[in-house]
Amino acid sequence: DVQLQASGGGLVQAGGSLRLSCAASGFTFDDYHIGWFRQAPGKEREGVSSIDNTGGVTYYPGFLKGRFTISRDNAKNTAYLQMNSLKPEDAAIYYCAATSAPWRYSGIASKYNYWGQGTLVTVSS
Repeated sequence: DVQLQASGGGLVQAGGSLRLSCAASGFTFDDYHIGWFRQAPGKEREGVSSIDNTGGVTYYPGFLKGRFTISRDNAKNTAYLQMNSLKPEDAAIYYCAATSAPWRYSGIASKYNYWGQGTLVTVSS
């Protein structure tokens, strides 16, 4: 069975850091690009980062301003999202996802084949 297990969420004070992990199984991890998305209550899901299958190319939307870093370890079938300088507006459920679509589609949630269950990030002010 295909699984993406996101973990590492929790409660953190504004300005703090969290590192999310996404453990994959059931498919050939290094054939897939990985994306992190988030969804806050009452808001649409938005992409926060993506990394290509080799780990050599990454993408971040401009609103993050360098606070998040995505990485992956293909030997461990795991991707990571390091989140620094967290703000209350970063609070959301964070999901990791995997896509076999071409890299140019990596920011489009509908192009992702597999999704994890999400991990909750809460940021107190």
